Amino acid sequence: MILFLLSLLAGILTVLAPCTIALLPVIVGGTVGEGRTIRRALVVTGSLGVSVVLFTLILKVSTAFISVPEIFWQIFSGAIILLLGISMVFPSLYESLPWISKLNRGSNKLLATGYNKKGLAGDIIIGAALGPVFSSCSPTYFLIIATVLPRSLGAGIVYLLAYAIGLSGALLVVAFAGQKLMMRLGVASDPRGWIKRGIGILFIIVGIAICFGLDKAVETAITDSGFFDVTKIEQRLLQKELAPAPGAVPAASGAPDVTLDTSGAPSTTSTAEGVIATKARIALKALQYPHAPEITDPSAFINTDGLPIQISDYLGKKVILIDFWTYSCINCQRTLPYLKAWYDKYESEGLEIISIHTPEFSFEKDQANVAKAVAGFGIKYPVVMDNNYGTWNAFGNQFWPRKYLIDVDGYIVYDHAGEGNYDETEAAIQKALAERNSVLGMNARISSGIVAPKDAVTVGNVGSPETYFGFARNEFLANGARGQAGAQTLTVPEAILPNQLYLGGTWNFQSEYAETAAPASITYQYRARDVYFVASSQAGTKIHILIDGKPAGAMAGSDVSPDGSLIIQVNRLYHLVHGTDYDVHTLQIQADDKGLDAYTFTFG
Repeated sequence: MILFLLSLLAGILTVLAPCTIALLPVIVGGTVGEGRTIRRALVVTGSLGVSVVLFTLILKVSTAFISVPEIFWQIFSGAIILLLGISMVFPSLYESLPWISKLNRGSNKLLATGYNKKGLAGDIIIGAALGPVFSSCSPTYFLIIATVLPRSLGAGIVYLLAYAIGLSGALLVVAFAGQKLMMRLGVASDPRGWIKRGIGILFIIVGIAICFGLDKAVETAITDSGFFDVTKIEQRLLQKELAPAPGAVPAASGAPDVTLDTSGAPSTTSTAEGVIATKARIALKALQYPHAPEITDPSAFINTDGLPIQISDYLGKKVILIDFWTYSCINCQRTLPYLKAWYDKYESEGLEIISIHTPEFSFEKDQANVAKAVAGFGIKYPVVMDNNYGTWNAFGNQFWPRKYLIDVDGYIVYDHAGEGNYDETEAAIQKALAERNSVLGMNARISSGIVAPKDAVTVGNVGSPETYFGFARNEFLANGARGQAGAQTLTVPEAILPNQLYLGGTWNFQSEYAETAAPASITYQYRARDVYFVASSQAGTKIHILIDGKPAGAMAGSDVSPDGSLIIQVNRLYHLVHGTDYDVHTLQIQADDKGLDAYTFTFG
């Protein structure tokens, strides 16, 4: 009975949903005419309700329509509304076309001629054309077709009828209110009048918008504004009335099957109500969150005893935090203290962290390099090498670092790009773990509080961008030919500009790096506290660090000797400068010999 009432209410609320509110003028315009306005309103709204029911049953029951893409129904509905609009703007157009005249001699007057002659056909078509559009805007509707119909055809039809009745009744009220307003204008009944043509233009605009999916842009704008999103009311009601139940159940239509692991949880008996409730929870999530893609085309696995892993291995069992990173990225490195602290704190409470190592430079594709970095950073959780960007592309990711939080049902419920927002991320982890306990019927306590790693670094007012040496991205090279491969002999000018890269001596430019061909120099005026340098040298190259013309001294980074010297050898990130403020300084690097491969400067 509760779901029946919710279905009825959902139909009413759908009229005000973001995905349909832009179509209400079409309902009003489609029911206006000279005389018989009550009958017209009843026919249009009634046929829309019937269309919702029949459209749903046909898609659900007929295998012939299951594989028909959604865009077909989108274009089908939009085209009908578009043709109706054209017939209203040009009322005599169809009658002048030979093929329309032949159709008029038949028993079916069809689309526009039926509408312009005030026949039933046009009224029915208006309502029926909008049925598929109005049938995809409600969480309750989604629950009915995904959960109830496959389980019980009779109950599904009853709930579906309740939804259609609520929808049609609410639209009838809208149509009557619109009619009264239009009739007060006194010219709505003139088929060649400006109001009638204006409604036709509106039909054309809406039809084109539906065909090209532009109505979704309006829906997104309304939803993002936080105004008038009545679907949230439905979601709250469903979540309140349909509490989750533990047990092994298949996921809702549109999501992969999930088997919930209840090991260690109290013994329970799965009931029909519990199955529907669990499916309801997952159906609601499918409306709010994207389902997590799978690990794709992995190159190697670290910290897994050599065994491959998949996200699906943990679904229904754990909450998963996906971390995209690469080991020479300083921004990624600064997030590691928090990731390690979260793993230590929550791993026993149901959290799994999966590190996706997607390389920025070629040397980061080497498994030995990555394994050494993982061990050096003290990372204990699994690391997946993503050398071919398979998982990166599957997630549609564009940033290092980036974190995706996947709940126990496999949905991405939170994500964050870059550093920071650690408190917010940890709160999302705690919330997802609490839900996991509820789903699995567990009463275990989730740790509270926010971690504060001792080795965490807070970034201040950095005023210099990441700067690349290789010709593919050396946009800040100030005294040479940018984007050009091969050797260049360069001279550093006396006057330099901030945040520009100046090279002295002979450099051989490769795509990712620039290599010294003899003793050479680097000059860069920056604003930051710390300077990091991604570099390597097969034979080992000694460099000397000067800050504002003097040896680094007290400002030497953790990799630099007190005398300001450093031997570059292993492919990695080197910490060159560690100051006490974020003021402007000039960095100079003197390389003693050839063979230094310089990749990038980063700042902190």
